[in-house]
Amino acid sequence: MTSPPPAIICIGRNYAAHAAEMQAEPTSLPVVFMKNPASLCGNGEPIIIAPICAEHGPQVDFEGELAVILGDDCRDVPREAALERVAAYAVANDVTARWWQKHGSGGQWIRGKSFDTFCPMSDPVPASSIDDPQQLTVRTTVSGERMQEGNTADMIFPVDAFISELSRGMTLLAGTILLTGTPPGVGAARTPPHFLSDGDIVEIEIPGVGLLSNPVVASPGAATNR
Repeated sequence: MTSPPPAIICIGRNYAAHAAEMQAEPTSLPVVFMKNPASLCGNGEPIIIAPICAEHGPQVDFEGELAVILGDDCRDVPREAALERVAAYAVANDVTARWWQKHGSGGQWIRGKSFDTFCPMSDPVPASSIDDPQQLTVRTTVSGERMQEGNTADMIFPVDAFISELSRGMTLLAGTILLTGTPPGVGAARTPPHFLSDGDIVEIEIPGVGLLSNPVVASPGAATNR
């Protein structure tokens, strides 16, 4: 990616089945968090597991998601006009260090979501090329093994509702990336857990939007044995 966006704003637990697998109830308002814009990387670039992400055992997880890129500044946008503010869509991976998400930041998720390379994203496609962002399949494989498959129709807060709610009283700058949540199947929810390890290849496909593929590389000192 050439330059960081003004912000990366995300919604958590936006698929009821994912909320259930994480032992959480769906919420009446979006669960909102942010990722450091410097965490962004592109298709084909490595997801790097730094030593800090292995201090408490294997923990780096994958989350395949639909990304939304805003084309205009947005504030108090009515839901019926929200999709008009979308410039493009892309495939994203909300890579997460689970210990840092749950235990390392006083209950805040940002640090566990924001290590360098923890936001891979494909090249965007124009919004005009997507007929309906709520009719898209999201599939994630890790080293050829299918991990996630879901449909954006199952979002609790659809794209237009998320933009409208998030923009109430808060300006979303043009170029902001919104991550819209992940379907079930993440590594932390599996028995046994399936976290990313050196040499893995993570592929996330949303037909019509793109294919995102990233190798996983562990820095020296970052043991990743499952």
